[in-house]
Amino acid sequence: MSLEDIKKTSQTKMDQSIAAFKNNLTKIRTGRANPAILDTIQVDYYGSMVPLSQVANVSLIDSRTISVQPWEKGMGAKIEKAIRESDLGLNPASMGDLIRVPMPPMSEERRKEMTKLVRTEGENAKIAVRNLRRDANESVKKLVKDKLASEDEQKRSEAEVQKVTDKHIAEIDQLVAGKEQEIMAV
Repeated sequence: MSLEDIKKTSQTKMDQSIAAFKNNLTKIRTGRANPAILDTIQVDYYGSMVPLSQVANVSLIDSRTISVQPWEKGMGAKIEKAIRESDLGLNPASMGDLIRVPMPPMSEERRKEMTKLVRTEGENAKIAVRNLRRDANESVKKLVKDKLASEDEQKRSEAEVQKVTDKHIAEIDQLVAGKEQEIMAV
């Protein structure tokens, strides 16, 4: 593996860490309704557990209400039960074929808990990025040790990996700040 390969690999893995972090952020509840919040819910479909999105159409009615439209008549009760039993604290209401999921307003205390959760997720993402930096630097040191790269190339490569790391950590900080602002907005 060359120095260029090491840099590209670490850049790609750091990008993947950011994507995973963004995905985790969508699951953290804010005061506004977001269909992605129901992505983790599993529904019993003829004996096997499947994601909600595979048995129903999930969309927004307004900024505080999610609608769930089951594709089969008999699935309404099972979907409603799965949403109610999830740890999201939601209370769905059935209206014929349509299931309405109103988002309850969050208390100040709950908002603060959510911002702490966002910061924790952000810190975990930063740790993942720093671990990737360490792995890249170790790979470069191994190349120098095996006499496949010079010490000057090692210093240059470590500086470039550090720049990429700093850029990704700044992006994580920006995402955390944005999500906190979204949560604290009433």
